[in-house]
Amino acid sequence: MTQRRSLAEWLRLQEVVHGLTIDLGLERVAGVARRLELLPPASRCIIVAGTNGKGSTVACLSGILRAHGYTEGAFTSPHLLRYNERIRVNGAEAGDDELVAAFEAIDAARGATTLTFFEFNALAALYVFRSRGVEFAVLEVGLGGRLDAANIVDAEGAIVCSIGMDHMDWLGPDIESIAREKAGVFRSGQKVVLADPAMTPVVAAEAARVGAMALMSGRDYSHEVEGATWSFRTPGLTLEHLALPALPGAIQLSNAAASIALLHSMGLSRPLQQESVSRALRALRLPGRFQIVPGPVEWILDVAHNEPAARVLATNLAARPVAGRTIVVAGILGDKDVDAVARALRDVVDAWVLCGIAAPRGLPAADLRLRSPVWADAKLAADVEAGMQAAASIAVPGDRIVVCGSFLTVTPALELLGLY
Repeated sequence: MTQRRSLAEWLRLQEVVHGLTIDLGLERVAGVARRLELLPPASRCIIVAGTNGKGSTVACLSGILRAHGYTEGAFTSPHLLRYNERIRVNGAEAGDDELVAAFEAIDAARGATTLTFFEFNALAALYVFRSRGVEFAVLEVGLGGRLDAANIVDAEGAIVCSIGMDHMDWLGPDIESIAREKAGVFRSGQKVVLADPAMTPVVAAEAARVGAMALMSGRDYSHEVEGATWSFRTPGLTLEHLALPALPGAIQLSNAAASIALLHSMGLSRPLQQESVSRALRALRLPGRFQIVPGPVEWILDVAHNEPAARVLATNLAARPVAGRTIVVAGILGDKDVDAVARALRDVVDAWVLCGIAAPRGLPAADLRLRSPVWADAKLAADVEAGMQAAASIAVPGDRIVVCGSFLTVTPALELLGLY
């Protein structure tokens, strides 16, 4: 009898089956999904696109749904430490055996069709959600939108969190091209929320073109901080004295408001309630998103890896005064606009430590320093562990150390600090 592959063995196999890490397109993955009868994966589906903010928005949507008694499945990527983090049902990670069963079914159904690692991932999420019979599937777009594997689902609702310059090699050289790719998740009759009031008009124009019903922040709904609470208002729904999201940073209010606006527009059978929404927001947890580790020297971990995310990180740091210096340990992949990230952070940073990332798109610290004049005096470290040690050696009580630049930078930091 053939021995069953382990989860680790399946993941290694998926890295080589197709030959390309990224191969945008829906035909192959949709064909396998149809053979497995995975479309739709739940009676109600939501898709979340955007340059930044997708993970926390998915967490908001999922938490609010659970707090109101709905069963939900959430699909996100990438993971920090465990692949299982990518597929959750009612807040709990899918188990190894469950994922292996999904991969076995996908592999049998694909025949001669090759799938990328991410396409296996997306199909496994849909398989688990169908098997569990969840009421809501909340899907995060991996890259872009129009040709991303998550977009094989005709979602009832969509949120576009933000539009910024990232993945230009795949999505286009300017903000308008990128916006059109993100807006490729829209469908006729779909409820769409545009979470950023400053979002390029191209997104709203695409929604109108396909016949989606767009709600815009500041026009169709609003939120306002009121001391230690906040309020949300849209026609037909007012929620006052809401708990602030447990995830730090003002951007989380925007994500929470977009989540509430979408769920209300979808006409839930159990209307949103202040107490339930507040309970969900207080319970939000998302490692590596402005994650604060208190101590004589404070540590802050943030996966910010592009210019828009770096600007949000800079804003959050400026809003959190520190008695001493801010020391940043940065490791950034080579296909990012590294100089733009450095410039976005420079006004809130007193000292830099650059670290290498040993990955296909990673850069040694010395090469990273050459990418930006901001880093002319930066210290260099071979890897994240060495970078954290170098930062800790120059920090004194009252200073803070920020580790940022990539999931591949924050993951070892979480492990080294004993947080995960």
